[in-house]
Amino acid sequence: MDSEVFGIILEYINVVFLTFTVVLFTMFTVMGYLSTRNSIHYRNKNSFGDMSKVMASPLAPSITIIAPAYNEGMTIVENIRSLMSLRYVNYEVMVVNDGSKDDTLQKMIDAYDLELIEQKIDPEWRNKPIRGIYKSPHRAFSKLTVIDKENGGKSDALNTGMALSSNQYVGCIDVDCLLLPDALLHVVKSFFQRSEKRVIAVGGVIRVANSCKINGGELEEIRLPTNWLARFQLLEYTRSFILGRMAWGRIDSLLIISGAFGFFDREIALAVGGYDTGTVGEDMEIVFKMRRYMHDCKMPYTVEYIPDSLCWTEVPEDLKIFVNQRDRWARGNLETLFKHKDMFFNSKYGRLGLISYPYWFFYEWMAPLMEFFGFFTIIIFTYLGILNWEFFIAITAAVYMFSVMFSFYAILWDVYSYNEYKKTKDILILMGCAIVEPLIFHPIVVWSAVRGNYKKLFKVKSGWGSQVRKGFAKAT
Repeated sequence: MDSEVFGIILEYINVVFLTFTVVLFTMFTVMGYLSTRNSIHYRNKNSFGDMSKVMASPLAPSITIIAPAYNEGMTIVENIRSLMSLRYVNYEVMVVNDGSKDDTLQKMIDAYDLELIEQKIDPEWRNKPIRGIYKSPHRAFSKLTVIDKENGGKSDALNTGMALSSNQYVGCIDVDCLLLPDALLHVVKSFFQRSEKRVIAVGGVIRVANSCKINGGELEEIRLPTNWLARFQLLEYTRSFILGRMAWGRIDSLLIISGAFGFFDREIALAVGGYDTGTVGEDMEIVFKMRRYMHDCKMPYTVEYIPDSLCWTEVPEDLKIFVNQRDRWARGNLETLFKHKDMFFNSKYGRLGLISYPYWFFYEWMAPLMEFFGFFTIIIFTYLGILNWEFFIAITAAVYMFSVMFSFYAILWDVYSYNEYKKTKDILILMGCAIVEPLIFHPIVVWSAVRGNYKKLFKVKSGWGSQVRKGFAKAT
């Protein structure tokens, strides 16, 4: 009887893993198809028409770029210089110094000749206290506003910027990001190219700037990262942004806009209360809230996605910092899914409730846990002598080959569509990374996700963490 029970359990486990694998294969195949269609559609749609003259007009829509800064003294001056050189007229750069403990504020004051100004603050101010607001008397720096406040975290800093801005749109970015000069032209065009729906948010591709040559806040030469960890992240970002998010954008079901490059309709963002200061996954949570708000108000809306390479950022090259980052992402993911759990298979929210939320639940949250515990299941079954080796080897080989081929497709489609890395050697290195990624990089990502879930589920105290910036490579 015991052997029969074991047989039934093993058969059930085999069916579960096989079903899960087939569903994933199907979803990623469909994702590749949808992203390809969306990329082609975007390229054809934007192959004509010159918006630069329109957007150069002072009557163009107003936008505020909000950049929280915490201990960014090493790169802050160059980052602001980059933001101040965008080809757009009606915009403001608002840097929120979130209680930095280094010389971030002083470097900004010295570099841009900032002076403390008087500005009335709402007596019912809900964010952390503001210590001062700075502007420069020089016309060349008139677009720059620096807010110095007590430390309250990234969400609190972004909410401060939203509250003090008076412009129609707000862009929430990481201060270490490098935006290309035409970035705002693409963003504002995305807000206005829909007539039947209100565009409430615009996201875009994040590119890896590690080892790239930067001079005067401008990207001079695109280089493949020399650090092995950064290379794996570049591959991961290519898959995620070029294929994954393009696919979700195709069916208007995008549930996350990267905190490094996200632009919002300020009215709607304030209507939902801005960013949630109680979560570390604020970039995902605000999109959930804004989408739910529009659904509840029964207003036609959409979230746009830009595949052009407009934003370049530095990714962690230190393994400890990387694990802490992914740990935080896992906690933020779980917090957001739990907070909006009533959307799960809820037809009221259409594709968001029936497709997007279940995907995030089963793949983004559950899959790493299944992989982690599946590893120990294999060890136990091997010890008991009940592991079906033929099935195990077959399904492992299938998953490995599919993941490598999917990565190959992402690399080659990126080369065909955007061609950022033009050297054959760079493409071959990335393909080599794709071959070894499932064996080296992916287990680290899984472990980070498991650690983050453990901390959240068992209420282990853990904060935002920090990233030590190395700074971009400068031209010589």
